[in-house]
Amino acid sequence: MITKEIQVNGTVFRLTLTDPIISQVKNLKSLYNTAYEDPESFEQLSTEISSVIQEISTAIEPKADDTHLDSLIQEIIKTVDDKTAEIKNISSEKIGGKTTRKSRHKK
Repeated sequence: MITKEIQVNGTVFRLTLTDPIISQVKNLKSLYNTAYEDPESFEQLSTEISSVIQEISTAIEPKADDTHLDSLIQEIIKTVDDKTAEIKNISSEKIGGKTTRKSRHKK
C-alpha cells in the first residue's frame, strides 16, 4: 500500500494506492483508450467509466468534488504509470544483475 499526497487547484488530497485501486486505474486507462479508438462506443462505455472513476475516488481523502475530480484522476493515472515504470525498472535491474554475473568454472 502506497500513500501519496496530490495537490490539485490548491487542495491537498491523500491517495492510498492498493492493488485493487491500481487495477481500477489500469482498467480506466483501457476504457479511455477504447473510447478514443472507437468514439461511437463512448456512449456504451461512459457508465462503466463513471463507475470506475467513483471506485478510484474512494481511495482519496478528503472526498473530491466534481471540480477537482478530473484533474485528480489525471494525477492518479500519472502516479500509477510512474510507479509501474519504477517497479518495471527495478525488476529489469534485478534480472539484468543476475544475468551479467560471470559464472565460476572449476579448473
